[in-house]
Amino acid sequence: MRKVVPLALMFVMITVYLGAEGRQEESSDTSRELRWAHVYDPNDTFHQWALWVAEKIEERTEGRYTIEIFPASSLGPEADIVEGLSLGTVDIIYTGAAFMANTYGPIGIAEAPFVFRDYEHWKAFSTSELFDSLADGYQDASGGHKIASVTYFGARNVTSNRPINTPEDMAGLKIRVPNAPLYLLFTEAVGANAAPIAFAEVYLALQQGVVDAQENPMPFIRSMKFYEVQDYINVTQHIFNSAGTIIGAALWDSLSETDKQIFVEVMRTAAARNSDEVNQLEAELVPWFQDQGIVVNQEVDRAAFMDAVRPSLLGPRAVWDATHLERLERIR
Repeated sequence: MRKVVPLALMFVMITVYLGAEGRQEESSDTSRELRWAHVYDPNDTFHQWALWVAEKIEERTEGRYTIEIFPASSLGPEADIVEGLSLGTVDIIYTGAAFMANTYGPIGIAEAPFVFRDYEHWKAFSTSELFDSLADGYQDASGGHKIASVTYFGARNVTSNRPINTPEDMAGLKIRVPNAPLYLLFTEAVGANAAPIAFAEVYLALQQGVVDAQENPMPFIRSMKFYEVQDYINVTQHIFNSAGTIIGAALWDSLSETDKQIFVEVMRTAAARNSDEVNQLEAELVPWFQDQGIVVNQEVDRAAFMDAVRPSLLGPRAVWDATHLERLERIR
């Protein structure tokens, strides 16, 4: 014989069930765990500032969002984590402007050679209307990924076994550069011979004379010990590298307007402080290299390099137009 549940009791049971379901959904929403992937070492300032961002966002959202940071390519190389934003395997990443340019070409101007006068020029660009418009273009082209902030990664300088002061000094020079069009734009303009050797193999290539030179920001020249097999660091500052902090479209679209503001404010604060730290470190490394017996050549004629490269900035390798270049040059 079936038991009949009184209507009133059934109503109470349904109410309790729905209430429990609502509390479960609310609990899930209040403790959403996000994944932030990058390729930098845990001791690097980029990782340390990512940890700071995670702490501040958890604090300012009252625990509704927690962020786990995955450093040192633990979730894959840079190309994989960029793809992971669209696949939903990661929520936030750091990536360079050259990778962003694969999705939206014009943003590659941020890593074009000899377009920045100095760090202050780069810094003004990072908060300019030009950068905002480039970030909007990237967001549209990428399906909604949001560039929340951009961080100064360092100015690239050429190391060699002889001084390099003018573009003519680079004619015929065998120099290792990353295998990317923006770097080839630089070497072709000054008549150097580019060798796209894997980063991990550069030290040995320099030591064995496979290449004559390489180029990287000063912190990497130190960490990779290139100064042990090169006599000169020529302060060409030919490219000012940038790293974007990008929030995946799925996460960005799910955030409330208040939370969007929190994420962007915190990430921009971290980017500004990290950028200043990198710039300060570059200055501190000059005497450090000199103490190691390396000649830090600061007599480079950057104006001559800028003149040599400029025709190529609107050539076939350029992925931006004349308006982008003019707007960047006008920034003060």
